[in-house]
Amino acid sequence: MFVQVIEARLNDPAMLERQLERWRKEIKPGAKGYLGSTGGNTADGRHIAVVRFESEAAAQANSKRPEQDAWMNETAKAFAGQPTFTESSDIDVLLDGGSNDAGFVQVMKGRVKDAAAFRKWGKEHEGRLKEIRPDLIGGIDVYQPDGSFISIAYFTSEVHVPYGGRHRVHRPHRAGPRLSFAGAFSGALPSKLRL
Repeated sequence: MFVQVIEARLNDPAMLERQLERWRKEIKPGAKGYLGSTGGNTADGRHIAVVRFESEAAAQANSKRPEQDAWMNETAKAFAGQPTFTESSDIDVLLDGGSNDAGFVQVMKGRVKDAAAFRKWGKEHEGRLKEIRPDLIGGIDVYQPDGSFISIAYFTSEVHVPYGGRHRVHRPHRAGPRLSFAGAFSGALPSKLRL
């Protein structure tokens, strides 16, 4: 799987919604290898879209389509400045992975000191996540060579998702080991964005 995370400051949310609807109707049918996408607007006026393709080649082929290019040029008018793209096939899929049916999506961005250890911790604890968070559908972690990552978690709803200015690890109200990986991060703990 190849994932593109597109971020931009919004200038015209209504225009973006019109353009996204146009993409779904006119552009999406010709997007070979497209697996799905999830996007939304943050409280501070940013738009984040997570787009999944079968491969990097499929994503590049889609980007080179004249209709996709024209659509993106028009859509860029809805943003204040140019969108940034984080792209990678260096990903980990959590549980059922990305979901087009999620009721709520949480995005965390951060940097780890030891990506291998962080990834190992995630795989070792994946089995417990459904027990701790039954509303978690799945997730995708997108890694960059510099140790930065974007983690996208797909939930059935927003009701039980913890949020705050700092990262908080969900701790069940029963006895047992707590899941904690805060020591794996480089510098500040990851920022969390609500879509």
